[in-house]
Amino acid sequence: MTRTSRLWRSLAVAGAASLVLAACGGDDDDSGSGGESPGGGNAEATSDEPLTLGTLLPETGNLAFLGPPEFAGVDLAIKEINEAGGVLGHDVEVTHTDSSDASNSAVTQQSTETLLSGGVAAIIGAASSGVSFTVLDRIVQDETIMFSPANTSPDFTTYEDDGLYFRTAPSDVLQGQVLGDTILNDGHANVAIMNLDDAYGNGLAQYLTETIESGGGTVVDQIVYDPQASNYTSEITQLAAAAPDAIALIGFEETVTIIPELVTQGIGPQQIPLYFVDGNISNWGDQLPAGLLDGNKGTQPGAEIGDEFRNRLLEVDPELVDFNYGPESYDAAMLLALASVQAGSVESRDIADNLVEASRGGTKCTAFQECADLLADGEDIDYDGVSGPIEFTDAGDPETATIGVYQYDATNNTAPIDFVERTMSQ
Repeated sequence: MTRTSRLWRSLAVAGAASLVLAACGGDDDDSGSGGESPGGGNAEATSDEPLTLGTLLPETGNLAFLGPPEFAGVDLAIKEINEAGGVLGHDVEVTHTDSSDASNSAVTQQSTETLLSGGVAAIIGAASSGVSFTVLDRIVQDETIMFSPANTSPDFTTYEDDGLYFRTAPSDVLQGQVLGDTILNDGHANVAIMNLDDAYGNGLAQYLTETIESGGGTVVDQIVYDPQASNYTSEITQLAAAAPDAIALIGFEETVTIIPELVTQGIGPQQIPLYFVDGNISNWGDQLPAGLLDGNKGTQPGAEIGDEFRNRLLEVDPELVDFNYGPESYDAAMLLALASVQAGSVESRDIADNLVEASRGGTKCTAFQECADLLADGEDIDYDGVSGPIEFTDAGDPETATIGVYQYDATNNTAPIDFVERTMSQ
């Protein structure tokens, strides 16, 4: 099925925040490949049209702090891909849109329709599992890839997605294990969990509970809250009554409202240790009183990225404060481009059919030019990214993942103290 007419309509879609990194395309209606069959690796392979990607990432809503590093990761990857010659004879193009959050589904749906009507081959996003579930069926119906850099709900592993859903973030089965082990290893046996009420919050709370209980600890209370609530006084009163010796807080931006109420009721992070997760382990800085989070910990999926990659992201967006899921976003764009080269096609289904193979089982490579050269020589590749080895399962999940353990300092900012590798089969 050709996407030509839909592709060129994307250039006229009103309201799209578009970053077009090239302006070249075909002059006929055949969007097929000029290269070999999937895995062929033809150095002369070209396409009549560019590879077009879209992003569905948070510019607004309670995960807006995750948007900047995710956008930067995608833009950095596309910059490097295009500097290396692009994909199948053209620079890659990208259109950025706002996913907002689960409370603003109208924005999510409008952005999704903008991207689908524009004929993108793949949508990178959403960040929130709950947001992705609201539009995944629509995207699959359009036979378009949805590739999230940050979805962690275990429910995606068995979701009926027709082989079109992928993610570079690991399932919360793994983060729940590492977070639980961290809490138990710190000597806490009576743990309270406070989590937002959505697929992400409830799923992570479930696997955290299983890990704590299997390790001999007790979950003294689990409090599920509405992230849109105006205050959390009653929930925290209930939390205090449970008398925990540690609190796991699974949430998003509303964390900055919850923590002061914990302090007011005498169970703040300097009285009872507070453990964060990827949704709220932000560098809170001066948004909270100095020293309030000092010594508290949390977990974040992703390998240690180091200053070199951070500096590359900062060249794209000098105002970055957090880097959460920037590496996973970068790797998502890289894998889509490499699978397109391997397929010799910019069509979504062809790319999807090559993503697993591009991520595992071949010659290791870590940069677009290196990987593309191997494909041109007819070799199978195994892309290892800045977020980790990735290596997709048939369900589109990374089979092995690294979970970082972070600790806050007196400035309410985090630094890594450990990285734990886990495999889904463990």
